[in-house]
Amino acid sequence: MKISRVTLRELKMRLIAPFETSFGRSDERRVMLVEVEIDGAPTHRGTATGWGEVTAGRDPFYSPETIDTAWHILRDFLWPMLKGKEFGRAADVYGMLERVRGHNMAKGGLETAVWDAEAKLKGVPLAKLLAAPGETPREEIACGVSLGIQERIEDLYAAIEKELAAGYQRIKIKIKPGKDVDVVAQVRGRFPQIRLMVDANSAYTAQDTALLKRLEAYYLMMIEQPLGWEDIYAHVELQRQMQTPICLDECIHTIEQARAAIELGACKIINMKLGRVGGHAAARQIHDLCRERGIPVWCGGMLETGIGRAHNIAMSTLPNFTLPGDVSASKRYWDEDIIEPEVEVTRQGTIRVPTGPGIGYQPRLDRIEKLTVRKEVLS
Repeated sequence: MKISRVTLRELKMRLIAPFETSFGRSDERRVMLVEVEIDGAPTHRGTATGWGEVTAGRDPFYSPETIDTAWHILRDFLWPMLKGKEFGRAADVYGMLERVRGHNMAKGGLETAVWDAEAKLKGVPLAKLLAAPGETPREEIACGVSLGIQERIEDLYAAIEKELAAGYQRIKIKIKPGKDVDVVAQVRGRFPQIRLMVDANSAYTAQDTALLKRLEAYYLMMIEQPLGWEDIYAHVELQRQMQTPICLDECIHTIEQARAAIELGACKIINMKLGRVGGHAAARQIHDLCRERGIPVWCGGMLETGIGRAHNIAMSTLPNFTLPGDVSASKRYWDEDIIEPEVEVTRQGTIRVPTGPGIGYQPRLDRIEKLTVRKEVLS
């Protein structure tokens, strides 16, 4: 296979409601899409178009990457590394880009688009292409929701009730200093039976250990990324003092970091995000390592459009994705998504995995063009 053309697009899309975490509040998203055209001759006859999404934000607060850094790295470094090069399968692309250190979100946007194109060339669903020999992908995946920080507890109650009524199997609430133990206590008192977890997005330090230990009274599924975004050692010390599982997110960018976290005992669960680790090939490696070591994984969300969401659905069909992820319905975030059909969640809190070739959803080219504020073709 060979990439004949890459098209970069930036879209501006307004969220249905603001989403607040410990590191900021989002009202709209700058969305970056990567479209690739693949020539499959001679191994896979014909051509195909694949789509991926760069999950970087406008600010370097969750990750050092932003939309603008990703655009630069894709145009000036990643594309030249692939231009004119032949490769046998999408799984080869991550290794072809390894000279560039970091910039996993830029790599992931490009690499996932190639996976979509290869699956279309072969006429198979992306989930089937991702599966190892002998594996049968799930036909549906379990879904939870992530709820941003609310000013009033009554608003949080209402949001939880709405999502439970929609069928979601697990509730995650964001926390930060001043919006943590008391909020969790009130939520648990109001909803004593729900599967509940919290996500701090690195808002605390080791000096907050006593406070974080107070959360154990509320039988949480896990506490996600409470400490520094690169501080595996501090999480080792915290997990040693707690029974509640620590889940790592921002700390895990590579399989080496995943291995260190597992071997040192920094966590009992890992949140997998395609952009954070650099695409499907890297995610599969980390998935397999976690499966060998008995560490469950689940799919986190980055306020993706339907294109990024479709890739998350396919990844979540792998066998060690045993906990409900943050892959939810399009309508939770967008008045209109950029795919058809839109992603929908069943009353049982699941998403049925599409069976069409590639990601299984069709990009709405007219809507994408309407929302595009920047575009560049690399060929």
